[in-house]
Amino acid sequence: MSEILKSLVLGIIQGLTEFLPVSSSGHLELAKFFLNDQSLAEESLLMTVVLHFATALATLVVFRKEVWEILKGLFAFTWNEASRFSLMIVLSMIPAGLVGLIWEDTLDELFNRRIPLVALMLFITGILLFFADKAQTTDKKVGWKEALLIGLSQAFAILPGISRSGATISTSVLLKIDRERAARFSFLMVVPLILGKMAKDLMDGDLSSQASNFTNLSVGFTAAFLTGILACTWMIRLVKRSKLVYFSIYCFIVAIIALIAFYL
Repeated sequence: MSEILKSLVLGIIQGLTEFLPVSSSGHLELAKFFLNDQSLAEESLLMTVVLHFATALATLVVFRKEVWEILKGLFAFTWNEASRFSLMIVLSMIPAGLVGLIWEDTLDELFNRRIPLVALMLFITGILLFFADKAQTTDKKVGWKEALLIGLSQAFAILPGISRSGATISTSVLLKIDRERAARFSFLMVVPLILGKMAKDLMDGDLSSQASNFTNLSVGFTAAFLTGILACTWMIRLVKRSKLVYFSIYCFIVAIIALIAFYL
């Protein structure tokens, strides 16, 4: 398979699985394994970061009205719903930010064809989704305690195979937060982290790429951005209808297939 086609496949997988609760990082690692991608960990991480940046932009497009209202509220320089929501976002970022800064090198090594680890984490994701599907929700909003707990689940989701959206939405629903609020908070809370990660890597020079792979990155970025918009819109509807159990079953099946393929 050509490198451009590989980038297209990876971009589509990222765009779909970033928002669907099945682990984008886990699926990217599985895709690289099945496509026999022999990229070094650093090159693999570069593509992963670019694809995550694409889905961050897709999030901003889907939630453009909400983002605009938040920005208007912040520039009012008064305590209002927008400033409250922004504070909850900041609180939720703390756990994942600390984990990323302290264990960055260790985490990078996990994104290098660790298929048994991915399978195990997919099983855990499936269990989370199963229990969240059964949970009852109310009209409860995200408070500071909930924001930190959801942030902890996001930090745990740094591991490949743990779905970020699955972990954060499941945590929110288990905390009895309204499902629509849970989905909105889950998708928006990751945007500052991705943009911050991009800025740090650019300043460190970690994302400097040769012209030879610019086309591949562009193809992957475009595919992830377009499919991400579709998947994000679809996922919001699914969360409202409480359809998480189907994704739970899917995670179990993919984990089993991954283990069989790895050990055969």
